[in-house]
Amino acid sequence: MPQERAPAKYRLIADHLREGILSGDYPAGQPLPSEESLSKQFGVTRPTVRQAVAELRANGLVEVLMGRGMFVRSPHGRPSLTRPRGVRHELDGRFTEADGLRWENAEKPVATRTDAPLALADLLRIPPGEPLFTYQALQTADRGRLRQLHSTYVPFSALVGTKYEDEAPPPAPHLYEALTQLGHELDFTEYVRTRMPLPDQAQSLRLPEGVPLLHIFRVTHGNGTKPLALEEFHIPGDDVELMYRP
Repeated sequence: MPQERAPAKYRLIADHLREGILSGDYPAGQPLPSEESLSKQFGVTRPTVRQAVAELRANGLVEVLMGRGMFVRSPHGRPSLTRPRGVRHELDGRFTEADGLRWENAEKPVATRTDAPLALADLLRIPPGEPLFTYQALQTADRGRLRQLHSTYVPFSALVGTKYEDEAPPPAPHLYEALTQLGHELDFTEYVRTRMPLPDQAQSLRLPEGVPLLHIFRVTHGNGTKPLALEEFHIPGDDVELMYRP
């Protein structure tokens, strides 16, 4: 009969801390033992301790505060960042994000032609495979502390009969000014879901292991019923909440 494998060391640490949290030995809002003390207690390296903490963060039991350490997350605690969601139409005609953050592109986005995959085609109400103008960018705010992945998709069919049949439209939010100039009155619908990041997304967003993404789609409608454009956002989901105002 084959021998059972011993549990990984990080799992032993995670189980130890989880038991202490659920039993109340580590109350909500209170600090957990430091990485140094846990590494000495279990005879492991700090990366092993961090792997255990990442598992507890993914379970929603622990939060890590920069410069302060690891704390038991309260079920009623608020995240450190609240981001209003939506688009504001300014008096000067510009469209801006409701969060008021000044997002900058890490590199200048370039329009590429892609064929609409099934999931995007469904949101845009176009046939799968229809060509799209696509922009993709890593964006930062607050001197690089905040990061998000942002994509803009515009179906070719939404631009028939306009000057953008012969030239690429701008990415959002400048896209909205262009659509308004074409005579559209815009409204927006957002869909929010969570999932674990792909490896390249985790690297771009500097996500610790076990931290999920907020995956947001914003669909833009104009005068007709068919959507004109789609924005896609990937946002770190470990210490943020989204706020929608009527």
